[in-house]
Amino acid sequence: MTINSDTRAATTTTGTTGTGTGTASLAGMLTAALFEDGPDGAKVHAHWREAISADLFRYRPQAYVEERWQLAYDRLRALDDGLPLPAEQLADDPRRLAALHEWAAVVDGATATVAGIHYNLFLGSLLDDDVSAPRDLTEFVSMARTGTFLCTERDHGNDAPAVETVARYDRERDEFVLHTPHEGAAKYMPNTSPAGGPKTAVVAARLLMTHDLDVRDLGVFLFLTPLTDRRGTLPGVTVTMLPERIGSPVDHCVTTFDNVRLPRTALIQGSHGKLLPDGTLASSVGSPRKRFLHAISRVTAGKLCMSASTLGGCRAALTTAVRYAYLRRISGPVAGQRVPLAAHRTHHARLLEQVASAYAMTFLHRTVTDRWITHPPEERAATERLVAVAKGWITWRARDITVESRERCGARGLFPVNGLAEYPANVEGAITAEGDNLAVWCKAGAEMIFGHDLAPDPGEATGQESLTDPAFLRRAVTAAERQSHRAARRDLRRGDGGDALGRWNNASAAALELVETYAIGQAADAFLSARAAVPDPSARAVLDDLCALFLLGHVKRLSGPLLIERALTADQLRSIPETAHELTTRLAPHLLDLTEAFDVPEQHLNSLPMLTSTPTPRS
Repeated sequence: MTINSDTRAATTTTGTTGTGTGTASLAGMLTAALFEDGPDGAKVHAHWREAISADLFRYRPQAYVEERWQLAYDRLRALDDGLPLPAEQLADDPRRLAALHEWAAVVDGATATVAGIHYNLFLGSLLDDDVSAPRDLTEFVSMARTGTFLCTERDHGNDAPAVETVARYDRERDEFVLHTPHEGAAKYMPNTSPAGGPKTAVVAARLLMTHDLDVRDLGVFLFLTPLTDRRGTLPGVTVTMLPERIGSPVDHCVTTFDNVRLPRTALIQGSHGKLLPDGTLASSVGSPRKRFLHAISRVTAGKLCMSASTLGGCRAALTTAVRYAYLRRISGPVAGQRVPLAAHRTHHARLLEQVASAYAMTFLHRTVTDRWITHPPEERAATERLVAVAKGWITWRARDITVESRERCGARGLFPVNGLAEYPANVEGAITAEGDNLAVWCKAGAEMIFGHDLAPDPGEATGQESLTDPAFLRRAVTAAERQSHRAARRDLRRGDGGDALGRWNNASAAALELVETYAIGQAADAFLSARAAVPDPSARAVLDDLCALFLLGHVKRLSGPLLIERALTADQLRSIPETAHELTTRLAPHLLDLTEAFDVPEQHLNSLPMLTSTPTPRS
């Protein structure tokens, strides 16, 4: 295998989002596959890619934290000024919203965060209200006021249905009184500081109705609540800054309310609840918990956005690490010889494994987004679960990728100015946001034990199957999913019928393994579908090898259960290292093409000192 630093210069990007020219290259064909994202995918991604190429989006090494808070909102307004469609249409288009996050996170995780909050959680929640009289959204779509979303509290994170902020309905004045009853009910950790200008929030609060001295808790609803103007916080609103957190800085705060009066029109209504003229509430949704989940339904699109932001970040991290691997030279095996890092199997094999994951993650996200947009009403619960499963798997894998990419760049990768140091911390934020990964996977696992069909039996391995065949490896993952599913059902039945927590504790390990193997299988299916749509046979062959490398790593981890299920023979298990070596040898010459296909803007890459500095000449 020959690898040289001239490969970078020879690569021409001609993908659907790229601006390069020339004949179709491998990188260009792979780019087209990666950004096949709905009917206008190429156009949508090209718009956001061009937007973040502007000088405003370059890293500011001398900026203080407070300046970076403001910069995130300046960038948000720049993105808004360049929208190719009305902001209301963007908020109603999960695919475009996800693409926005995918590209914004390449250059600034904070911009992706405030954009998702404004367009999806805030503006989207208002647009979903098809019961109230039309609201004047001019201030919000023009960015005269930025929207934010206040749901979780100090005492209530993943158990958000238990929030304790209250909105008491005052029948005499036909108003709501928004109040924080104690410190544990303080809203934690929305972006409610003065940074970015005046803000209005959508606030989750328990709707209390009083009738004949009887106070009824009708569950959690959303209320449109102005927070600040140009002079600061409005009466009754208290905002306290939180300490600086890891990752791209956002103005996170603790926010409380002291008997803030809101008009009747503040209530965001829908089928889950409508305030009638006589002051009573009509709802077609039975339980308070279901009303809450309906009220915050925008969180599902938020999961797609969080996943997308980590996709953009991890692909940019890999692009940076791979380019550095070709630029950075170290002592070779012969005295006086210097070779690129990429020449070493110990270096490029690790990067190739992560590249394979990044492709699988991207194709899975495209498939899941499409499923969310097109699912019929009767499949909503299953589709919401798929979105949650994908969010957990993608963001956890993104953490692996960003950490590996930083590590492969050594000391230089530790400096934020070189574009890598903030990515892992930004992924941590996505892992926690819109439902902590472990919590949403526990929910998905509990639902899947008896609410999801057992995977079909793939049959026993004969030993003649090739470990470079993605179809065979996919069948092996199916066997592992089936095994963990049966184990979860068995373990749940073993517990005391009257001890629900004890039964779940018995089954939880197998249930989480079920969720993970299901996610891997869904990613493999998406990968193989994307591969089949590529017209060029040489590009398909590369994707075949990449998919096999992706699956082989998971089959190796699952080899114990697979041997028990006879989905893998002992000889096949012994040959996994040799097969991995074979795949790596075939893929190594394409490493640069595989990451150039991510189409990260040159304006960003050329701003990173470690990719542009010239090595010191040696005598």
